[in-house]
Amino acid sequence: MSSASDSSQVLIGPSVLSADFLELGEQLAEIDRAGADYVHFDVMDGRFVPNISIGLPVLEATRRGTTLPIDVHLMVVEPERWIDEFAGAGADIMTFHAEGTPHGHRLAEAIWSLGKKPGVAINPATPLAMVEELIPAVHQVLVMTVNPGFGGQTFIESMVAKIARLRALIDETGSDCLIQVDGGINRSTIARAVSAGARSVVAGSSILNDDDSIAGNVAALRAALHGEDADRLGAS
Repeated sequence: MSSASDSSQVLIGPSVLSADFLELGEQLAEIDRAGADYVHFDVMDGRFVPNISIGLPVLEATRRGTTLPIDVHLMVVEPERWIDEFAGAGADIMTFHAEGTPHGHRLAEAIWSLGKKPGVAINPATPLAMVEELIPAVHQVLVMTVNPGFGGQTFIESMVAKIARLRALIDETGSDCLIQVDGGINRSTIARAVSAGARSVVAGSSILNDDDSIAGNVAALRAALHGEDADRLGAS
């Protein structure tokens, strides 16, 4: 397993929540060309989080528009009700919230049985104890570094220590489970999250914006991981 200080294998997933949906097909093609590792797809039901986002028809279109793996983040109550539909619509990874279901282990097994990879997510205020027993059963643990529901929020600095504690828990199990982070990831914050142990980072507004091309923004995030061009790049 890579050490927490090794950033050579960090996966970057642009979030389509920040896309211009009038130009979704072209932006997905740009994401493919930019060298991103996956596409992150946020599903919100207006109950688990105070917002409603995109669903199955948009996922089906996203699947047609990209060759990359699609990582579906189910910010919904009772996520077990929806895994068959999202698997059929094109999800490769399905991450549910520990707070959203009482049977996380059963749900992870059900996702594996569909030929997909399960992940489990926790909100900033949720203790790691909620996912500790699931570490051997999932592909990834998503540590939310903002309170979920809206894009463009500010990274919560105290989550760096939480990521490090999770890294230690995973190392104790000998699992190859990934730590993913989502929320406020930009050129100023990505290195701290990765240094603490994250290996997969979701970035929305810092990649899909009018300041630079998608490829330029992905390259800037990768450069920031290594402290390159820090003065020129600044914060997105």
